[in-house]
Amino acid sequence: MIEDDAGLRRLLQDTRTIAVVGMSANPERASNEVAQYLRRAGYTIIPVNPACAEILGEKCYPSLREVPVPIDLVDVFRKSEDVMPVVEDAIAVGAKAVWLQLGVIATEAAARAEAAGLAVVMDHCTKIEHRRLVLG
Repeated sequence: MIEDDAGLRRLLQDTRTIAVVGMSANPERASNEVAQYLRRAGYTIIPVNPACAEILGEKCYPSLREVPVPIDLVDVFRKSEDVMPVVEDAIAVGAKAVWLQLGVIATEAAARAEAAGLAVVMDHCTKIEHRRLVLG
């Protein structure tokens, strides 16, 4: 599990494509706000939400398994109890890392991802950490 600043910074700097699982079309939701921020920061954002066809002008996919491009980081905005299937999908598609947002604590899912060779961040916000560690 990545918990140190150097590891978080390296992950954010090495990432180009972020699949945002649980992304909302509602601009007032944290997932939408964070995705917009990350897109402005230069990342390619891929919305993943079975309830939406498009978010922020981007095609939205019902699951990670249907995303047609390689994924560097899976940014998870789901309840803790719903994370394991997301991790299984992240492993199946060959994602490099899984990032569980603030308040998302899924120890077993994190251990499963790490055992499969994925980098894991838990209970941190990509936007907050990017601002703090990459922008300074």
